[in-house]
Amino acid sequence: MINLENIHPLTDFKRNVKQFIEQIKSTKSPLVLTVNGKAEIVIQDASSFQEMMRRLETSEAEVRKLKLEALQRDIALGVEQLQNGQYSEYDDESLPSLLQTIKERGQRKLKQDQTS
Repeated sequence: MINLENIHPLTDFKRNVKQFIEQIKSTKSPLVLTVNGKAEIVIQDASSFQEMMRRLETSEAEVRKLKLEALQRDIALGVEQLQNGQYSEYDDESLPSLLQTIKERGQRKLKQDQTS
C-alpha cells in the first residue's frame, strides 16, 4: 500500500537520490514521484518488487485453476443433463427468446456480483 508520506516531486528525488533509496530499502515501501503534481512513477526496491510479482503470478495461476474447475463442473453438469433428457430443443422461431433469456440472466448475475 502506498503511504501518503511516500509521495514526492521528481525534483526532490533527483536532489536526494541516496536518501530516498535508503528510505525505500529500509521501509520496503514504494515511493511515488510526481511531475507537475501528477503521480507519474513508482519506485520500489527489487526484493519487494519480486515478492509482489511472485504473489501476482501465484494469484493468476490460482484464478486460472478455479476457472478451469468451474468450467469442468459446468461441462459435467451439461453432459449429465443431456444424458438425463433435461434439455430443451430450440428452432429458428424460439431461438431469439432463448438468447434474450440468456442475456437477462447474465445481466442479473452481473448486478448480483456488483452488489456482493
